Order: sequence, then C-alpha cells, then structure tokens
Amino acid sequence: MDSTFFYRNPNRTESPAGKLAGMTVAVQSGIGVAGWPMDPGSDALAGFKAPENAAVVERLQQNGAFLAGLSRSSEFGLGLDAESAAGRAIEQKDARAEIMLDLAGEARLAACRSGIWGFKPTWGLVPKVGIAGLIPSMEACGILAGAPEDIRLILSAVAGPDDRDFSQPAFFYADAATADIQPDRITLGVVEEAKASLPGDEQKAFDEELAQLQKAGFKVKMLSWPDYGLCGLVHRIVGSVEASSSAGRYDSVRYGKRAPGAKNWNDMYLQSRGAFFKTLLKSYLIQGAYFQFERYDAYENACRIRARLCKEFSRLFEQVDALVFPVQKPDAPETLEGLYDQFKSTAHANVTGCPALTAAPFAADGPALQFVGALKDDARILALGIFLSRTATGGKS
Repeated sequence: MDSTFFYRNPNRTESPAGKLAGMTVAVQSGIGVAGWPMDPGSDALAGFKAPENAAVVERLQQNGAFLAGLSRSSEFGLGLDAESAAGRAIEQKDARAEIMLDLAGEARLAACRSGIWGFKPTWGLVPKVGIAGLIPSMEACGILAGAPEDIRLILSAVAGPDDRDFSQPAFFYADAATADIQPDRITLGVVEEAKASLPGDEQKAFDEELAQLQKAGFKVKMLSWPDYGLCGLVHRIVGSVEASSSAGRYDSVRYGKRAPGAKNWNDMYLQSRGAFFKTLLKSYLIQGAYFQFERYDAYENACRIRARLCKEFSRLFEQVDALVFPVQKPDAPETLEGLYDQFKSTAHANVTGCPALTAAPFAADGPALQFVGALKDDARILALGIFLSRTATGGKS
C-alpha cells in the first residue's frame, strides 16, 4: 500500500503556461478531482468518485499546476492520526506543495511534523466548493510547502470569490508580494497564557526563538489574553455540533457502503453510520449530537463566548502587528482528549477565522513558530514568512 498517496495521477502531462506552471501539487483525498476517487479516510464515502473539480482544484489547474495525486487523510480531515500523510509528499519530493483541510490546526501541525511551512488563510478567502468538509464555520483550505514563496503563489491563484460558495464573505486579497516588511517597524505580540502552557524546557526554547526575532530587528511585546484557554472549549462544542450536523449527509443512501441485514431504511442508516465511521470520529459526532439535542443551551453559550473571543482577539492587534504562538509537534490522537490536546495551540485561529502561518524550519529543538494576523491580513503574514525565510538563507528566494 502507498502510505503517502491514496491515489496517484496516472497522467504525467504538465501545463506549460500559468503562474503555477511546473509546480507539482498534492491535494488531500477529501478534495474533489473530477473522475478521481474521493475518500477522506472514511468508508462512509467508499467507492465514491468526484463528479466535478473542487473550486481550489479548478484554479490550480487553470494556473498550470500539475496534480500529483490525492494524499492520505485522517477521517474527514479531523486531526492528524496515524493514517494522515499530510506533508509527506513534500518531504519525499513527490510534490512541491499540498492543499489540505485545516479544521482546528491540521495544516499547521502537519508542517510542524514535517519541518516545512503550513498556512491557514482567513476563513472564506479560498472557496470550499467540492470539499468533503465537516466544520463549515471554522475549516479552511490549508497550504503546505517547503517555502513560503510557494504558499504565496498558490494563494494568489486560488483565493477569491466563487458564486457557488454562499458562505464566502466579500473582501479583497492583497498579494503578499506587495507587502513591505521592515522589522524595525513591526511589533510581534506573544500571548503570555499560550507561552505558559508549554513545558519548562520548551518555554526556554521558545524564548530563544523570540530572541532570534529580536536580533533580526523585530520588537517583541508580551500580552495577556485571560480567555485564551476558552478557544479550545468553544471549538469542542461548536465544532462538534457542526460536524454532527454536516455528517448527516453521509447516510449510505446516495453514496458510501451500506451495512448488510438492515430491515428498513432507518436500520440501514443507523447500522451503516455505526459500522463505517471510525471510533474517534464517532465519539466526536456523538458529543456534537449531545450538545445539539440535550444541551443546546451550552451550544448557544459557546457561540456567545466565541463572538466575545473574536472581539478580544481583534483588540490584541491594536497593540501589535502580528502575534507569535508556539506550536508543538503533534502525537497521533486516539481519544477525544488526545485530539483536543493536539489543537491547544492552533484552535484559536479557527475559532476567530484569522490567518496563521507555521514556520517549522526555524524550530531546531523547540516548538515551531506560528505567526497569526488579524482578519484579512494574509498578505502581511505571508510577507513576514518570506522575509524570515530569505533572511535565514542569506537573501535567496
């Protein structure tokens, strides 16, 4: 079995034109490519073939990218389990970049695991048409690459409105090439509560990484965000409720496997969902159903807290230009608690919808650096990554 790709592109024809010409890109198996199998790590979609290209795939191909194939995914992209091969195609030089879902930090954690760059754009910047999503108000199309310049190039090709995606907000994306980075004019904020969540040895390593940023000319300012820890709790409740609702479409009626021996439609539906979802996802969906049907008041409160967190997070950017968070290398989760622990340093960007870039190549022995910007400030965050990458390589792209 191919441990990296669920499906490899049998056609080696590459486009000679477009801004992405010559770039080989892998896409996660839950992202639709017309005529290819679409199996996001779940028997719930076994045997299903995508009827059309996802919007992001359309734009990749229109701009000349060659699709290497479908990379293996955790079930519906949730978490980085032992089945997920996110980032591996780039490590093995099978692809220069990869598109994957980021529901709670997966793209940034995959980058940390593989020692590459991982970016989650502002929510809604990249259309999600044709993607087997799970958490509509938090998920985004993440981009992995060996260099932030490639992320910038891909984002410039795939970002923008799509009339078929009714969830997209209307806003303009400025290409990162137009963003000017002058370190002495940029203040980077560090949330004290996020730093305090690290073990002692990793706090020391994180301090050393911050010192390197100061050596490069950036100002570093400590900030307090007392409600930082609530981001994970809000994601647990709101995310699982949305997932429970979204997963209702995978009913084994229109597609996917059907459990044998059912006496009626209801039996078939219940037995199939019980048989073909894996334990971790089933636990997540059951939790969502509990909040949806038994404790809806908790869900409503979580939504209110989320709105407050978004306002608080926005106010932090009145004091600094960008935030720096530590990201620890993830362990494959086997339980819900393990899943939540995996995302403790990344979920805030999904809860608030803000852009975030993991710069794993700068993490020698400590946590990776994650740069987070205000809503719609994708250009500045990518330009910051490009500046740091070029500084580390002596000015080379």
